[in-house]
Amino acid sequence: MPGLELARSGVVMPTYQYACTACDHQFEAIQSFSDDSLTICPECKGEIRKVYTAVGVVFKGSGFYKTDSIKSTPAATPTTAPATAPAPKAD
Repeated sequence: MPGLELARSGVVMPTYQYACTACDHQFEAIQSFSDDSLTICPECKGEIRKVYTAVGVVFKGSGFYKTDSIKSTPAATPTTAPATAPAPKAD
């Protein structure tokens, strides 16, 4: 997954990680989303591939937790059953 970098033009563009399958050279490239992936290693001219890594996500501010959207209400008083059952009717 790409990171985001501010390019010289002032536009934010993603940073992709690449690794060579021949010489294990690893590098990053700042590219537009619409650019084609790189295919040639700058070191040995071998074939390269994109490296995908897990991205850490940090949610800041309110609204991200289950408890943020729940209005706090006073606890309801539980209803209790009668202590004794009513006596059966006599015919």
